[in-house]
Amino acid sequence: MGVLEKDSKRRTRNNNIQKIILQTVATAGVLSVALLAPNALQVLKQIGLLPKLRQEYIFNSSRNRLVKAGLLTYEGKFIRLTDKGEVKLRQLERHNYKLEKPKRWDKKWRVLIFDVPEKHRGIRDKVRNTITAVGFMRLQKSVWVYPYDCEDFINLIKADFKVGKDILYLIVDFIENDRAIKDFFQLS
Repeated sequence: MGVLEKDSKRRTRNNNIQKIILQTVATAGVLSVALLAPNALQVLKQIGLLPKLRQEYIFNSSRNRLVKAGLLTYEGKFIRLTDKGEVKLRQLERHNYKLEKPKRWDKKWRVLIFDVPEKHRGIRDKVRNTITAVGFMRLQKSVWVYPYDCEDFINLIKADFKVGKDILYLIVDFIENDRAIKDFFQLS
């Protein structure tokens, strides 16, 4: 395994550890530090993210980094997710978000058109990054296509970014010259 592969594997493991810690705290709201460590460690052991040795050290150092970064905060013997931590957790969840693909394609395209004003450029970039991460293909500057039902996902984006009026979701039966699109999604 090359240096880049090892580094990528380490970064992925660290992101997964941080995500588990943030999700554990978010689920409980406020959680005792004494309770957090064993529960999160058990989850990490079960899914095989941590080697048997140094588990507690890795967990504690990751938790301390999250506190230093302002994502978690200590309140006496308890630990709480900060607003900044909630934002980071959403980013981690979005990055890993995958849409279910049915066994058969219904031969309909889902087209997403968005026109977020320039004054909301940050939101526009977040929408673009999110749909790219999920697997949409870009047809034109703000026209994207996906072959499977993703209406619930689009509704979540509209609600989350508060851009309901700026995004149109279309179900299209035919797109002219769609061979490149079919190849992109590996459809026959």
